[in-house]
Parts: sequence; C-alpha cells; structure tokens
Amino acid sequence: MDQLEDIRARIDKSARIAGRKPAEVELVAVSKTHEAPAIEPLLAAGQRVFGENRVQEAQAKWPALREAYPDVKLHLVGQLQSNKAEDAVALFDCIHSLDRPSLVAALGKAMERTGRRVPCFIQVDIGEEEQKGGCPIGEVPALLASAREAGIPVVGLMCVPPAGIEAAPFFALLAKIAGDNGLDQLSMGMSEDFETAVLLGATHVRVGSALFGARG
Repeated sequence: MDQLEDIRARIDKSARIAGRKPAEVELVAVSKTHEAPAIEPLLAAGQRVFGENRVQEAQAKWPALREAYPDVKLHLVGQLQSNKAEDAVALFDCIHSLDRPSLVAALGKAMERTGRRVPCFIQVDIGEEEQKGGCPIGEVPALLASAREAGIPVVGLMCVPPAGIEAAPFFALLAKIAGDNGLDQLSMGMSEDFETAVLLGATHVRVGSALFGARG
C-alpha cells in the first residue's frame, strides 16, 4: 500500500536525521470512522497497530478483523468516559487519554476486576486549551502518582498541540515534562506534523488522514 510505505519511509528518514533507530517509533494507524474495507489493505500490508477514538465504534468493527489478524494491537487515542473504563480495558492494548483523577479511579478498578494491566499515556493539555481534554501541566506529577498508586502502568505522555500553530515547541515541552517525571515514551504527532514529532522524540505517532484519506 503506497500511503503506508510513504509514511513509514518518512518516519524512518526523520528518525535517522535525529540519530534515532526507526524501530523506536511505533506507527499507530488511526482508523476511526473507517470500516473494515478501508482497514484491510493496511492489515494485508503488514500494519498491526491501530488507533480508535471511541470504545463503541471499536467494539463494533474490530472483533471480526481480529479473528483474521489476531496479532493486531488496538490503541484508544480519543477521550474516554469513566463509565466506559472497563470496556476499554477489556478491548484495548494501550490507552493514550488518561487525563483526570476520576478516570484514574475508574481505570484502576477496571484493571483490578479484569486482571488486565493496560499501559496508559497521560494526556497533557500542552496548549492550555479549555476545550480540549488533558491534564494541566502543573498537575501531571500528582496524576502520575495517583495512577501508579491505583496500579495503572503509566508509560509516557501524550498531547495534541493547538491547531494552526507550529507544533515543535509543544512537542519539545512534552518531552521535557516526560523527562522531568521519569517517563520515556511520547505519543505525539499526527498526519500533518509526525515528522517533526519524530525529530523531537516521539515514540508513537498517530496517523489517520495521511493513511486513509478524509474521514468516512
């Protein structure tokens, strides 16, 4: 699949420019709003990590796809309602949107009940935008501590920079916050800025429209 090859090549190039190994960067193909016929070509081409925004949408379309491709890993990259925490823990292999104490409590209980310890990223409100989800920058240490106390494996930080502004300073800030808190994974960068994110240390890039085209 040409788009997938192109994205991978661009990730590889950016990683090498930054003196990193391309294998250090996980491409999360964001398949939200796209149905199985659009996803299957990527699966056939070897892509195995996919991102979804909503629990219900993923529940509807992924069980059948996973029967055919049991090694697929699903990442929740959208906001998570606390009442969907147990469903999310049962379905997803990674959650990128841990952003508030109530969700820490819900996920901690869900992981205890299901016996699944799903790796999580703390989503940081890197641009201090009220309309977006995310933990305020100053509250990251406290949220991290409470998540660990609840038995949630926090592996890194995630952000969505403000639209229409150069993303690099926000990515650099996220990397600094992660380093200050002893975290080494960074979920940052989407279709329009993933190369910049890789240059600045992204370990996971969330690419949707550049792979699938416009939303379905």
